[in-house]
Formats: sequence, structure tokens, C-alpha cells
Amino acid sequence: MSKRDYYEVLGVGRDSSEREIKKAYKKLAMKFHPDRNPGDKAAEASFKEVKEAYEILTDSDKKAAYDQFGHAGVDPNRGAGGHGGFGGNADFGDIFGDVFGDIFGGGRRGGGRQRQAARGNDLRYNLELSLEEAVRGLTKEIRIPTLAACDECDGSGAKKGTSTSTCTTCHGAGQVQMQQGFFVTQQMCPTCHGRGKIIPDPCPKCHGEGRVEKSKTLSVKIPAGVDTGDRIRLTGEGEAGEFGAPAGDLYVQVTVREHSIFVRDGNNLYCEVPISFTTAAVGGSIEVPTLDGKVTLKIPAETQTGRMFRLRGKGVKSVRSHAVGDLLCKVVMETPVNLSEKQKDMLREFEATLTAKSKKHSPKAEGFFDGVKKFFQDLNK
Repeated sequence: MSKRDYYEVLGVGRDSSEREIKKAYKKLAMKFHPDRNPGDKAAEASFKEVKEAYEILTDSDKKAAYDQFGHAGVDPNRGAGGHGGFGGNADFGDIFGDVFGDIFGGGRRGGGRQRQAARGNDLRYNLELSLEEAVRGLTKEIRIPTLAACDECDGSGAKKGTSTSTCTTCHGAGQVQMQQGFFVTQQMCPTCHGRGKIIPDPCPKCHGEGRVEKSKTLSVKIPAGVDTGDRIRLTGEGEAGEFGAPAGDLYVQVTVREHSIFVRDGNNLYCEVPISFTTAAVGGSIEVPTLDGKVTLKIPAETQTGRMFRLRGKGVKSVRSHAVGDLLCKVVMETPVNLSEKQKDMLREFEATLTAKSKKHSPKAEGFFDGVKKFFQDLNK
């Protein structure tokens, strides 16, 4: 079974602090602890999953590797030449015992049925795109580190020309019985690590692991219209499974960079367009940018700053349908700067002509100041 995202497992965001991660971990670990859920295999699996996520996300180095490469960046088997890792054989001690040992007595569970070769881990690759790339779509080449099936032994772990054999300690059961007084317990076989088979003559290239660390380059087709949070699944491009088990999948996680002009909201685009005082007052035409080039926008006379204009069909085409969004342009009147004395005098003269006889030229200002006057009159009553 493929692993879930560690942040999703703990129910925390990627920008959560270590304190928030620890708080979420304690709550979930208390909920799924085996001593609270005797015989519940689902709870036991959830407990292991929560513990694994906590250990990675509270280690700064492992967290950084995981954020970039997903599960591949924190796999302990990579180049270690050993067995184990985060599979179904993790113990319940370590950091969890420090938190809950006094409550539950620190009990541990061992043993289990023969462990099957595990499917390869899913991988995640974080891909950053520009807005233009996300809107139009493209093909990107990415390079990822992964575990691939050893080509020397075809993933079996055994030296070419040899094969695996039944474990003589557990006789293929994957577990052994231990007697302590009147009690008999089952534990994972220490010789074959629960697999039931051993490799008498390991492959010299992969040291009996059946997998080797490699980097591979893939071409990923990014469909037009993707947005931050979308992900693209490449089936079978994750890590190779153990000893010939199926490979995991690769998930390409998309993040779209902020744009200098446009802000995206779903399939719509927003931008602010500065206009002059004269254009706002008497009207005119201005050029506004779109992702397809410039278009002309007519500004009617007496346009107030902040007015929104909609350019239909100039937004983003949905990645899930044929619907195309709009471009919404907010016009912002720009106050003139660096005026000469003559220009300032002309503006003062112009202002005087507006207010000499009537306030009809500034209806909003008139309404505002009338409201202020009434407010103070009510206060003095």
C-alpha cells in the first residue's frame, strides 16, 4: 500500500510549527494507540503511520528532504544495504514511549505473519511553473532520485544464477516462538526479517536488496490550465517494489509562481490598470495587457477610481472543462506628481471653477460631508 502524505496524516499544514506538529501527533497517537484499541489492526496501522510522519516532520534535515522529494528523500533503505525502514515492522517505542509510557505501561507488540514484499513507495516531485506556463501547458523534463529494480539480479536480490531459499530458522513462517516461563510469544524471525526466505548468495551490485539508487529523467506533459495544488500522477514511475513487487507512482505537485501583473482566482484573472485624471474625467481609450497580447479598453467619461471592467474570455481555460474565465481590470486613477508651479496654479483655478457655484461635480464628496455634518449635529443634541 502506498504511503500517504505526512502532512495529511497529521492533519497539519506545510507551514505548521514544530509545536503544532507535536500537538497534532499526541492527539492522534493517543487515539490510535494499540493499548486503547486491542486487536484493532486498522488502529495499529494508523498508529505506525502517525508515528512515522511525526519522526520525519520534526527532524529539520529529513523534513527538508521530504518537502523536496517526498518519501524518496527520507527512505532509510537508500544505500544502507539493510532491511526494515518504515515498513510494517516498526517498533512502538522510541519517542512515543516517552510521551505515553506512563499511561499505557510502555507495552510493545512483536511478531506477525510472514511479511510480503512491499509495493514501492509513491514519490512526489514539487514542480514550480510561471503563470504563462500553467495557462498554456507544456512538457517539462524533471530529474528525480529513486530506487529502481537492480538490473543485475532482475530485482530478486540473489546473485545471478542463484536463487533464494527457505529460512532455516523459521522454516518459511517469517516468525518464531519465544517461551518465557508459562508465556509463549511470537516474534519476527531475526534471520529473514519476516520474509520467510533468505538469500545465501546476495547480488554484488545491490547487496541483496533487489533495488539500487538511481536518478532518472522523465518528460511530464503539463495540461493547460493547471493551478497551484493540482497534481499529475505518473503510474509506475515511483520507487521499485521489494524483490519484484510492483513499483509505486510518481505525483508531480504543481505550484504556480506569483505574477507581476495578474492575480489568478480559479479561471479568472485580475489586474489593476492606472489611468490619468483626464482620462477618468472625459473618457478615452487605453491599452491593457492580457496573456494573449494587448487589447484596447474604452473608458467612459466620469469613470471613478476602483471601477471594474470585465473582458470576457480573456482569462484561463479550465483544465477540467472547456470553460474559459474572464479578465477583470480594476482602473485606478493616478494622481499627477512632480507638477510645476504653473501646473499647480492651473489645477487650483480649475478646482475653483468646480466649487464656485455648485457641488454637482463631486456628488460623493457632497454626500460624505453632509453625513459628517449631521453626525456632529446629533452628537450635540
